[in-house]
Amino acid sequence: MRTTYLLVPTRSLPPFSELEPSTIMSWSGRALLTLVSAFCTAIAAHCIVKVLRYALRPYFSPVRHVRGPESKSLLYGNLLDLFEYDDGDMHEQWRAEYGDVYKYKGFCNSPAFGSSHIRELTEIFIEKSAQLRDIWTAEIAKSVVGGSVGNKAKIDVSAWLNKTTLDIIGLAGFNYAFDALNPDDTPNELNQSIRTVLHDPRGFRDVLPMLQALFPPLRVIPSKRGRIVAAAKETMTRVGKQLLAEKKAAVLASANADISSSMRKGNSEQMMVGKKSVQGRDLLSLLVKANMATDLPEGYRMDDEDVLAQVPTFLVAGHETTSTAVTWALLALSTHPAMQVKLRAELLSIPTLVPSMDELNALSYLDAVVREVLRVYSPVPSMVRVATREDVIPLQKAWVDGRGVRSVNVRVRKGDMLDVPIMAINRAKELWGEDAQEFRPERWENPPEAILSIPGVWGNNLAFSGGSRACIGYRFSVIEIKALLFVLVRSFQFELAVPPTDVKVKVSAVRRPILASDREKGTQLPLWVSVIRD
Repeated sequence: MRTTYLLVPTRSLPPFSELEPSTIMSWSGRALLTLVSAFCTAIAAHCIVKVLRYALRPYFSPVRHVRGPESKSLLYGNLLDLFEYDDGDMHEQWRAEYGDVYKYKGFCNSPAFGSSHIRELTEIFIEKSAQLRDIWTAEIAKSVVGGSVGNKAKIDVSAWLNKTTLDIIGLAGFNYAFDALNPDDTPNELNQSIRTVLHDPRGFRDVLPMLQALFPPLRVIPSKRGRIVAAAKETMTRVGKQLLAEKKAAVLASANADISSSMRKGNSEQMMVGKKSVQGRDLLSLLVKANMATDLPEGYRMDDEDVLAQVPTFLVAGHETTSTAVTWALLALSTHPAMQVKLRAELLSIPTLVPSMDELNALSYLDAVVREVLRVYSPVPSMVRVATREDVIPLQKAWVDGRGVRSVNVRVRKGDMLDVPIMAINRAKELWGEDAQEFRPERWENPPEAILSIPGVWGNNLAFSGGSRACIGYRFSVIEIKALLFVLVRSFQFELAVPPTDVKVKVSAVRRPILASDREKGTQLPLWVSVIRD
């Protein structure tokens, strides 16, 4: 040990106890600076590796030879084009110029979204639609147009439909009252959180959030928008936990009541939480009930965090796309008055103001209108999927890549992102005929045989996607759309309140209508609404 000490280079340094405080502080400062420098260097190196991997990935990807538009940005590629293009049909142009690809998988389902449960929720859809009808009727009654009172009113149907579908998903999804249709427009805390997350005026055009999504180390950089969204998400999580706890307590209380009843009857076989032991018609109750069932295989059981994650999914997917679809439906009917009259006649043929799900589904022209709306005006124009493993995708027909090589498949590797052009497929002339771009519900009386190849989960189109990642709530959405149209088209006549050329499309997750003459206001669709007189 003595020999080792004599060879140590620092043996000549004075003992630590004899050092001046200033010297100690100087050494500590240098050590801290070295540590910070090393940390910053590590972060910088990580970012550089990420940037290089992201920038170079297209040059080594097996799909690099697939023909497509020239990349306009090393960082974003053509991503910004999809959000900046007004009509939201950039995919249709790309498909026409570079070709298309089709893939098929089977779809999954969930009992919570099955027909039997949606049948029980139809009453909620009708009730909220009727509340919206009454609000619009009151607006018309006090409206003055051309010196006349109570004939018609100019109404932004998009805003009101968004509130209605939020109320519907609140009650049908969680038995939670958002009160979005409250006349004083004072949102409760969860309602305000939804507005904050979904209706940011800047939409998808902030550069920093996109960079933070690509490079996680950048997420430490604070931003005003980030703080606002974080606070909104915290509220959603807190309220979600409260709702989850209430649902679990209700399940246990109902199960205990069943157990007590069974014990009094001497039936020991019922002393468990069965899948049918709780009466709760909202979707979260059904999910919690199924998840807590003792007869559920353990591998299928979700923990509280997984169940809680369904809350924002229900909220976002359960009202935004549906309200947008109904908005486009009213636009289509406003610009096709004969179709509006034909639909109204069918709706008035039902001798009830509160139809059941089966009665709504029996209305053939209503069904055709809904199918055509979701085909022509797909609320979600495209979706992105990420390959979870290397695979070879067989194609419906051969294609020629950028090198002139002919192939009948496309090879992808794990991590490759695939953009599925939903609207381009829904309006492809090769499938739907030369009038594919036109809104014509009558086409569903004798649909073309070619559409049978479309792997959509509903209506032979991709509005609800297809495969294992298809929209699990498509039945919910379809009946909700039908209920809204049933109540509104029976009650009102709709006319476009602006020139047709003034209505444009802006894409931010979903395709929303805006006015070219008033882009700053954002999403809107003003229609003249008048009451149908008996």
